[in-house]
Amino acid sequence: MTAVLRITGALSLGLMAVLGRAVILLMHMLRHSHVVVKRFPLFVQQLYAIGVLTLPIIIVAAIFVGMVLGLQGYNTLVDYGAESSLGLLVALSLTRELGPVLGALLFAGRAGAALTAEIGLMKATEQLAGMEMMAVDPIYRILAPRFLAGVLALPLLVALFNVVGIYGGHVVGVEMLGINASAYWSGMQQGVDFYNDVLNGVVKSFVFGFVISWIAVFQGYDASPTSEGVSRATTMTVVASSLLVLGLDFVLTSLMF
Repeated sequence: MTAVLRITGALSLGLMAVLGRAVILLMHMLRHSHVVVKRFPLFVQQLYAIGVLTLPIIIVAAIFVGMVLGLQGYNTLVDYGAESSLGLLVALSLTRELGPVLGALLFAGRAGAALTAEIGLMKATEQLAGMEMMAVDPIYRILAPRFLAGVLALPLLVALFNVVGIYGGHVVGVEMLGINASAYWSGMQQGVDFYNDVLNGVVKSFVFGFVISWIAVFQGYDASPTSEGVSRATTMTVVASSLLVLGLDFVLTSLMF
């Protein structure tokens, strides 16, 4: 019993210490948020590395998700004679849930892992220490631009995910299964509400982008300066980000709907 309490206490203290360091780092990065204005080319460069280079996996995943939604939705709705509502089903599924959640998971697996590995490697090769010796704050020069670029990139990627996914559903429903194209698009336009559906999905994507970017940057900055430490931090970024995205999705859905 004593051993269990000792282990539980050690784990709790370790978790609180990590959370404290993460919150302190977040406060420093938010304090340097003006880097977007003062070093705008640097911010654009990171936005390209984090957002644009993630586009291929987002587009490929979105079109297949939309096609699966179209196929599964048609097979369900046709039994009730409501196949004309396929566009509404695809649009609501993507804007409310699948777009933000799947986009965030893909973003964590690609961009989040890349951020952690890059920053962790800079720490392992003492590039961050060299910046500090030259009176260059690595939080201002390295961490803040990447964090802010990640926060902005994910909502844009999720919006593209939704658009491509809806088109994938159109390919299956209209082109392959013969649903009337006007019914597909009109049902979507009449049933999808901007504030309750689209805007809530945007809020989710901003929250997910904030959390994933924070975790990725912190894990890289806090990683042990060894190859094993960097690999462990990269794994932790993907695992922690994925679990937090799913947990926050439940909380946000409960509050919004």
